[in-house]
Amino acid sequence: MKDHPTEMNGAESVLRSLHDGGVEVCFANPGTSEMQFVDALDRTRLMRCVLGLFEGVVTGAADGYARMAGKPAVTLLHLAPGFANSAANLHNAKKARSPVLNLVGDHALRHRKYDAPLTADVEATVAPFSNWVRTGSDAGSFARDAMEGLAAAKGRPAQVATLIAPADIGWDAGGQMAAVVEPEGPKPLDDDALTAAVRALESGEPTVIIAGNSVLEDEAALKRLRGIAEKTGATMLAPTSNRRTERGQGREKIAKIPYPIDKALETLKPYRRAILIEAMPPVAFFAYPGRPSLLLPEACETVTLAGLDGDGPEAIAALADRVGAQPSEPQPREMPGRPGGGTLTLPAMAAALAHVLPENAIVVDEAVSSGAELNGAGDLARPNSWLSLTGGSIGIGVPLATGAAIAAPDRPVVTLQADGSAMYSIQGLWTQAREQSNVTTIILANRAYEILKGELRNVGAQPGEDALSMLNLDRPELDFVSLAKGMGVPGQRVETVEDFVRALESAVKEPGPFLIEAMI
Repeated sequence: MKDHPTEMNGAESVLRSLHDGGVEVCFANPGTSEMQFVDALDRTRLMRCVLGLFEGVVTGAADGYARMAGKPAVTLLHLAPGFANSAANLHNAKKARSPVLNLVGDHALRHRKYDAPLTADVEATVAPFSNWVRTGSDAGSFARDAMEGLAAAKGRPAQVATLIAPADIGWDAGGQMAAVVEPEGPKPLDDDALTAAVRALESGEPTVIIAGNSVLEDEAALKRLRGIAEKTGATMLAPTSNRRTERGQGREKIAKIPYPIDKALETLKPYRRAILIEAMPPVAFFAYPGRPSLLLPEACETVTLAGLDGDGPEAIAALADRVGAQPSEPQPREMPGRPGGGTLTLPAMAAALAHVLPENAIVVDEAVSSGAELNGAGDLARPNSWLSLTGGSIGIGVPLATGAAIAAPDRPVVTLQADGSAMYSIQGLWTQAREQSNVTTIILANRAYEILKGELRNVGAQPGEDALSMLNLDRPELDFVSLAKGMGVPGQRVETVEDFVRALESAVKEPGPFLIEAMI
């Protein structure tokens, strides 16, 4: 343990211990109950402090940071109402299995009984969005609580951990440093599951391997997986929503299970055997009249080779060894030329992205209804990391990009951002401007919650004027260039392919944030 003061308050002991454990960044939207942490952050200067103007920006940024850094940041949030504002993007982080450690302030222990205006049940508020919850009880054990929370966040699978911090144990003297707690490692590979997976591949029946999480982040694992598929005739698929996928030229291409339920059912209909590797059995996003919730056929026999708590790449290596498969080298794919022409369309945008994206770009995909037509750009472009909406809770794109840029400042970030969901957390642009983050935000301006129009039809409705008025973003129309300018981010509206290509080429080369409002 490093040298530290012998006398400190509870808040300082927490921050110093977390820093010893590798935490370098604090995303914050603090209030009165967290001032002792603000003071300790200022005095110790051990962490980079990043302010978000809305708690959902804070937690979305922590998720993006974790996906690219591979370790947690800490968030600083204010009481139950502040945490409630952050919950939607913590839901996404929890579904992504991203490591996040929240410090949520609460009233001093002696003050709780008086039912002050901001008093609420913090533990009950945080529980649905956290895998691990604890409330600090005294200054001397506060850092130990924090280090156990950090270990939980860094475990396998990674988790959202929340430490509730009553104000008085933060400011009280008697803080004690706590040692690093080793996180729980992956669950060992089960030999019986491996044998069952081999049996499925050798059965002669149509077999699908569904692989997610760390497999999609590991180029060697994807090459081995492709080798297994080629050797055995199996199909390899990824779940619909994935925290991070390494894509682009020279990397394996893996198709996703489609989002629309009818397409998903059609995709999975042929299979009689399924092998799951760091993936859950695929399920529809919603229930629909006359359709099943589970997407694999009822007669499909499923084997979980590695659960969410397992080591997918290790399981794939063992499976490849058992079936005698060698890693497959990706086939060359032709990169589109520089597109030109008139009216801006989604296929033209996809071609432009594939042509323009620089090597090692990070793409944040909250394209929503435009996503299916833009997704293919990731495989045709230069090598890139593709981050997706994982929990279905919209409003993550701008914050996720903000955190990813903090984690990887040497890599350009491009956000594919639906216009409706952008408004849930547009304040993240201000943080990008303040931090001078290299983020290009592309607003996909179709002026509607377009995906909900499809969902309305899926439940058998015939939408009329009143229904559509709840799904169209008009009267008045949004002006994203003006919104961005008001938060310190320059921008440009584009309506043609040529203007879009020029704007994108310029934006990804320049440091600092930029917004492109693409009228589609």
